[in-house]
Order: sequence, then C-alpha cells, then structure tokens
Amino acid sequence: MNRRLRLTAVPYALYALIFIVAPLLLILYYSLTTGQGTALSLDNFRRFFDPRDTVYLRVLWRSLWIAGVSTAICFVLGYPMAYILSQMKERTRNIISFLFILPMWMNFLLRTYAWMTLLERTGLINTVLKSLGLPPQEIMYTAGAVVLGNVYNFLPFMILPIYTSLTKLDRNLIEASEDLGAGRAVTFFRVIFPLSFPGIMSGLTMTFMPAVTTFIISKLLGGGQNALIGDLIEKQFKVAGDWGFGSAMSVILMVLILLSMNALSRYEKENAGGGLM
Repeated sequence: MNRRLRLTAVPYALYALIFIVAPLLLILYYSLTTGQGTALSLDNFRRFFDPRDTVYLRVLWRSLWIAGVSTAICFVLGYPMAYILSQMKERTRNIISFLFILPMWMNFLLRTYAWMTLLERTGLINTVLKSLGLPPQEIMYTAGAVVLGNVYNFLPFMILPIYTSLTKLDRNLIEASEDLGAGRAVTFFRVIFPLSFPGIMSGLTMTFMPAVTTFIISKLLGGGQNALIGDLIEKQFKVAGDWGFGSAMSVILMVLILLSMNALSRYEKENAGGGLM
C-alpha cells in the first residue's frame, strides 16, 4: 500500500521538480554569476548592499513600508468585515462572499486601470470634489495611490482566510464563555480573536507577499515616482538585460519573505489558544 502511495506521488514530485525546484535553482545560479563569465561570485549581492550606493536599499525599504501599510489597512478593514460575514445567515454570507470574489475574476491589469480613471486629476473623485466646491487633489503618482491600489486588489486575500477561520470556530466555546458571565467584548478578545489566529496569519501572508512584489500597481498608479523592488527586478530582466543582478534581488526578496513567514508562523504557534489559558 505504501509503495502504491509513493507511486501516485511521482507525478506531483516531478511537477514540483520541473516547475518549482528547477526555476528556483536557475534563479540562484544566475544570482551568483555576472555578465563577465560563468564563475560563481557574490558581486551581485555586494552591489545591492553597497554602502556607497544605497538606492537599492532605499527601494527595498520603500517596498517593505508600502506593503506593510497596505497589509495593516487590509487587516483593519478586513477583520471586521470577515467577522460580520461570519455572523450572517448562510445564504446571505454566501452571496456577499461571492461579491467579494467577483472582482477577482476580472483581469488584474484592468482593475488597476479602473483606479487610474478614479484617481486622476479629471477622474471621478476630483469631479465629485469640484462639484462640492472643494479643490482637486493630486492623488495619482503618489505612494498613497499605490497603497490604495494594493488595498483594493489584495483586500479579498485578507477577508476570505479570516472569514473561513471564523466560520469554523466551535460555537460551544463561545456559549461556554457567555455562560461563565463573560460579556461580548471579553468573549471576543479572549476566545474568538485568539482562535481566529490561523486565518489572520494566512491573511497577513497572502496580502503582504503580493503587495511587496507587485510592479504593475506601482508602475500605473505610482507613475515610476514610487518604484518598488518589483519594478527594479522587472527592469533588470526586460530593460538592462542584467539577469544576474535581477536574480540576486529576487533571491534577497525571497529570503525576506521566507523570514517574515517564519516569524509569523512562530508567533502563531506561541499564541495559539493563548486567549483560552
């Protein structure tokens, strides 16, 4: 039986080897080579962390900052919405959940272009402001516009995992808390919120990762004035033709994402069930 199970796993192992492991190894190999030859070198990484030219580090910091702000806003907006959804009747919450998922069926690029028509100087927002006698605002090509684009595109990635976690809570624990005299606020912060940590961690990860690696949103809504690390990686491959340096930046970003995921995973394990102790 075990042999049969191993045989059925062979196609998946081959898929992972060809389409996941091999590309990652190629990126790692390119990051350790330069245009002068095939000899292994750390020059690409030294170039990125060169203290005499901190432009790349500043872009990395800007990317982490914008992604962090976007993720925080998504959490502040997403958790209450997920909680409200979990308290609705099944038919109603299924309909509203579908409405959250519906925009994701549209092409990502089209959704971002739609925000350009809203935020530009002659767009809908400024048109409304003018009709109210208020001065138009310069929203496009700012860090705020990039954050707005991130929040709009990635908010469902925050809501859905938390919503799923909340709907799977054991209602007996909530009833027991209320029977013991705990009010709604105490029950929420001591029972519901700690038990929803797996959904929160999934939402934070699924929101932060695309927010820190995006380049379309920063290119269209930031206008190149708020370039993120994704923009630099794209330019290295498509414009500069420096695959080695682009791969090195990809590896650095990958390591940072893995470290952040590991930190979130440890925090989740340390606090799992903490509100019930």
